[in-house]
Order: sequence, then structure tokens, then C-alpha cells
Amino acid sequence: MESINFTDHFLIAMPAMADPYFARTLVYVAEHNARGALGVIVNRPLDMSLGTLLERIDVHLEAPEVAKLHVLFGGPVQTDRGFVLHRPVGQWQSTLAINSEVGLTSSRDVLLAVARDGQPRDLLVTLGYAGWSAGQLEHEVAQNAWLTVPADQRVLFELPFEERLASAMELLGVNPTNLADEAGHA
Repeated sequence: MESINFTDHFLIAMPAMADPYFARTLVYVAEHNARGALGVIVNRPLDMSLGTLLERIDVHLEAPEVAKLHVLFGGPVQTDRGFVLHRPVGQWQSTLAINSEVGLTSSRDVLLAVARDGQPRDLLVTLGYAGWSAGQLEHEVAQNAWLTVPADQRVLFELPFEERLASAMELLGVNPTNLADEAGHA
């Protein structure tokens, strides 16, 4: 039996998602393997700008164009830790290369580069991440908690956060108003 791999996919929370952390969210899966899965929520802004975050961690901002970017709630795990989803992958100290173009970095050096040069230009900064143990994500998908679709970098990096969920649904040809709150099982 072939295993399912949701790396570089979107997880679209179904309307019946009861978990308040994940209701009405779009998650980008950065890694999925036999040990579990790791992703970041890409459509839930915090009441914090990147400029404020950089100030809090004593990083001097020289690239004012990034100061107003929203910091996002990435998930309920390690909410005191920052994660930067970016394009291109680059050469950072602690980067998970998701594909040939997109990386997820948790080291400070990427934030220093963003503050200094505004690069990488395509980025999302989150506090926290979403994690699943081995088999947990597959179980949740089988229970109709999530719809899945291969990720589109345009949705991640070119659309405002408030348009990302509906745009990901459109990738599947799904109209959000047509989703039922309860799923059936054959």
C-alpha cells in the first residue's frame, strides 16, 4: 500500500471543525512523513506586525517595507517561537526545504536578512506551528476534518491572508458556501 504524503499541500478545515485553533483555517503542510506532519496556518493574523516582532527580539529594522506585514498564528505548538515560510529556499541556518522553491526557517538569521534587506521578499512569518503525530493527520483526513489540495505558491505569497482560504477551495472547484457542516460516510 502506498503511503499518503501531504507535504506541499494545503489542508482546508471543513466547516464542522470543532477545534477553535483550526476552525476556518488554511494550513500549509511543510513536512509529512512516517513520524507525523508539521504545517503552519497561513490565514490567521495576530494583532502584531513584523516591525513589532522584530523590535521585541531586538532586531534593528532597516527595510521599512516589511514593518507592516502581519505576523500570523501558525498553530498551537511552540507559540513563543517564530517560523518563516519563504521563497526562495535560500541558505539559512535552520531551513526545511519543502520543495525546490519554498523553505520553512526557524533560525534568527532569516529575520536579520528580512530586517536588513527586505529579503526574501516572499515570506510569511508565524508564531507557532501545527503538528500531528504519526498517522494522526491521515486519520483526520479520513474523518473528513480536512480537504486537501496541492499547494499553490500564488495563494501563499501573492494573496492577502483573508483571501487564501477561499482561493484554496477554488483550486478544488469548491464553493465555500456549498460545504455542509456534517460529513457523510458510505
